[in-house]
Amino acid sequence: MVAALIALLAVAATSVPAQQATALDAATTPAAAVPVVAAEDLPPPLPEPEDVPPPEPSTPEQDRASAELIERYAPVVRIREQLEACGDGEPYLPVDVDVVMDNDGVALRGPWTQNDLVEIAPSEERIGTGLLEYHLDFPGDALNPGCGYEQWSRQISEGTAPTAYGRVVTERARPGKVAVQYWFFYVYNDFNNLHEGDWEMIQLIIDAPDAVAALDAEPSSVGYSQHSSAERAEWGDDKLEIVDGTHPVVYPAEGSHANFFSPGLYLGASSAAGVGCDDTTGPHTELDTETEAVPTDTEDYLAGYPWLGFEGRWGERQEAFYNGPTGPSMKTQWASPIRWSERSWRDDSATVPLGSSLGPSATGAFCGVVEAGSNLLLQLIRNPAAVLLALAAIVIAILVIATRTTWSPSDPYPVAQRRSWGRIIGASRRMYGRHPLLFSGIGLVYVPVMLVAAGLQWVLVEAGELTSLVDTDGDQNAATVFVVVLLGGAISLLAYFCVVAAVAQALRDLGAGVPVTVLSAYREVRRHIRPLALVAARLVVVCWVLLVFVFTAPLALFYAVRNGFAVQAVMMEDRAAGDAFRRSREVVRGHWWRTTAVAALVVGLGAITGPLIGVILLLVSDGSFNVINLITALVYVVTIPFVALVLGYLYLDLRIRAGSPEAGEDRPEVAAGALP
Repeated sequence: MVAALIALLAVAATSVPAQQATALDAATTPAAAVPVVAAEDLPPPLPEPEDVPPPEPSTPEQDRASAELIERYAPVVRIREQLEACGDGEPYLPVDVDVVMDNDGVALRGPWTQNDLVEIAPSEERIGTGLLEYHLDFPGDALNPGCGYEQWSRQISEGTAPTAYGRVVTERARPGKVAVQYWFFYVYNDFNNLHEGDWEMIQLIIDAPDAVAALDAEPSSVGYSQHSSAERAEWGDDKLEIVDGTHPVVYPAEGSHANFFSPGLYLGASSAAGVGCDDTTGPHTELDTETEAVPTDTEDYLAGYPWLGFEGRWGERQEAFYNGPTGPSMKTQWASPIRWSERSWRDDSATVPLGSSLGPSATGAFCGVVEAGSNLLLQLIRNPAAVLLALAAIVIAILVIATRTTWSPSDPYPVAQRRSWGRIIGASRRMYGRHPLLFSGIGLVYVPVMLVAAGLQWVLVEAGELTSLVDTDGDQNAATVFVVVLLGGAISLLAYFCVVAAVAQALRDLGAGVPVTVLSAYREVRRHIRPLALVAARLVVVCWVLLVFVFTAPLALFYAVRNGFAVQAVMMEDRAAGDAFRRSREVVRGHWWRTTAVAALVVGLGAITGPLIGVILLLVSDGSFNVINLITALVYVVTIPFVALVLGYLYLDLRIRAGSPEAGEDRPEVAAGALP
């Protein structure tokens, strides 16, 4: 429930700045990220200063120079490889706009109601007359795309080349600079904000008074559009890849088509950067793109490309984020490219850290949370009554479950006694509260573990055998990710088992009236290291094998719950590994459902607390992603010992229910040692 609300907040964050934007900001925000607006609400174009002379008409010499510039700097486009139709990878190519003109699958709809059909197969001359807030409607349901748009895009573009529309333009308010733009049109945006039609672009800036002079200069900077802003690179920057000395390489993100300078997984947590994760990881397919030169003067480009006069939406009419976008000539950068670059370009994009140091990191969780929130928001828009009823049912179920248990008395002593699950949680909370330094000290093992994991990952990726993989296809290729995540996950699991074992020992000592410190608890863990290692290895391997196949995944849960208390059996009863597994199955027998419910609730909340805090920090702060991941790791220092306490109390409760004698009488509370 909490995760769903955070996810909705993350997705909804894209619309908040749009309602407060200036004319420039609103004009640069894609229509898919703002609500449907009336004609009078559209942002006005940037005004030209009164003392700026009117533009001079383009000359044949300038036109030839513009065409040469467009050809010289034509971008190299590399999309994520798709091996099979409707599978993983980028299915949409930048198409020639002509393929959607005079197309029987396209409808022109008016701005009055949802289904105002005006014309089937509109021509470019028809839409070029303006038609503010009209919509081009493609075949399919924008909010439930399936594979339809992909198949339609492939069908209509068969026999045509991927296309970029190049244009050279100067700005009267910023003399001495020439902008070379390349525009790309995709028939569908398959990102968190699903919508028909998608216009993206890149822009080069050359310090020169006009196109002719620009032939003797080189670009000073480059900007790649990314959602409602762009990322900047200076010409010659390390992050800017250039082919044959003049052609910048563009990596469009899968689905969103936001343009990036290199392969990676990029994290956006703002309206400008987009909310969600943009994936440009390899392997890639390099497109054989055809570049068309669009004239500079309005009269000339409308004569050659009438569709540039369309003032409506290039996609199905939908609410809010899901509305079709406006076309190039309606964007600020079309007429004011230099001022747009000054106000909207940023210097970098945040990448999701490759390593997995400690549980689900904030940045890793962010991608999944936003995707889940997007799906929930889609369902809310399509069927609001059903979604609201489902959420209400979840709230009612939680309240009913919470009222069907007893929460007091919650005294943590004696540690071994029969308790309801509410009293188990209460006793764990009070025990933690009485000995916070002890249990948080036990949890501190996560900090060196995180550092060791990060260090080993760096050695493997940057200085070890994986360097060749990184150099070949970036640090996000499948082989690198598999090895690094496997390593990080293994080390994180090791830390988890150590903390659970140390807390079990501390609980045993506290119940017996034996003084306990962080070091004494871990000394006992070291003494039991052989059976603990065998228990951990068997649990992880068996569960991993069962999780490989969907149909055996329920067996993984069944196995984990039945055998999951082997760690407590080793530490609290000094059992060998095999005997510990038998003991775990013995105490759980007859109580599997209750045990599963309590363990799932506590372990689940313990696992998501850190990432949820990280997601909130990502949304409300500008902190470094590595710093935020460190914060979420420190949250585990506090939460995992509490989870281990609940599991320890639950094991003692199950042991009594299974018929074992209670572990002695109530003993006076002893003081636990603080951090040594």
